[in-house]
Amino acid sequence: MPPSHSTDPPETIPIRAGEDFDHQRLADYLRGKLPASDRSLEVLQFAGGHANLTYLLRYGDTEYVLRRPPLGPVAPSSHDMAREYRVLSVLYTGYPYAPRAFLYADDPALIGAPFFVMERRRGIVVRRTIPPEFGGGEDPISNRRISEVMIDTLADLHNVDSRAVGLADLGKPDGFMRRQIDGWTGRYERAKTKDVSIVADLTRWLHERLPQSPSPTLLHNDWRLDNMMLDAKDPGRCEAVFDWDMCTLGDPFADLGTLLSAWIEASEAPGQGTVGMPSNVPGFLTRRDAVARYGQRRGVDVSDVPYYYVFGIFKIAVVLQQIYYRYHVGQTQDERFASFEQGAELLFWRAKERSEHLTV
Repeated sequence: MPPSHSTDPPETIPIRAGEDFDHQRLADYLRGKLPASDRSLEVLQFAGGHANLTYLLRYGDTEYVLRRPPLGPVAPSSHDMAREYRVLSVLYTGYPYAPRAFLYADDPALIGAPFFVMERRRGIVVRRTIPPEFGGGEDPISNRRISEVMIDTLADLHNVDSRAVGLADLGKPDGFMRRQIDGWTGRYERAKTKDVSIVADLTRWLHERLPQSPSPTLLHNDWRLDNMMLDAKDPGRCEAVFDWDMCTLGDPFADLGTLLSAWIEASEAPGQGTVGMPSNVPGFLTRRDAVARYGQRRGVDVSDVPYYYVFGIFKIAVVLQQIYYRYHVGQTQDERFASFEQGAELLFWRAKERSEHLTV
């Protein structure tokens, strides 16, 4: 096995400054509501993620995961812990990769924000590099399996019967994409820290070229490799999918576009305004092959997917700008976010370039 050159953070860390809360108050509230919660509580913070804050709750050998929104003001439709709890309290019955949620609390006096507690899953989250357990990026077979499981697990979500799992009324699929374009444009306007003229051109193009949506499905709405957990011994097996706070009913190609926006190929330079994903290693599917695999697994026409690729890049650019805004105004001191304004602008220009060629 090759040596690791990973720069990924450790799984858990001591709680970052400004992101802690009263552990005893939480322990008192949870006592009797969860198995083993009568024991002493230890709290650590998960290092990954850029928005919602996630903590490990440890009662001896029994562990849970707590999720809460990021610090500072948040948009009403995002970082919705009540929505995520609702989804995860039932979705596991029809989609085994969804961790089960056990408890939701909306009293901000407990930890400073609404939160929910869910089951702890174990495995490996692949972030900016392929970990040594999966060959460190040098094993083409392992790399290909990682890329395939991303597509297959997404297609399987889109095949879930929303009515059977009790989520048929989760969203309003009619007009979903038009509302998405307007919503993400509005989020950008509220979070921008300088004028980027290309944004107006992109939003106009997205409205004018909007295709007819396929039949609606459940959407994750933030589908990325680092929102998945893989089996520690099998990179082709998914253990869990995380970050369901934007789950809804709508156009399934929106999820595919989000994933493709982070998919950098071997012939492309990494770091050019893109969200990091180690997709440029030997054996990893190309974007085109990934789209074809999705279409085959679901039996659907994927000819309009290049439009959603442009939208996905636009959406991720806005996300980066939102995160940078929180850093810019001092709502978080996390230095990882200092370069996100530049990253967002580069992504807007990438979306413009892709809109002129309409390929994946």
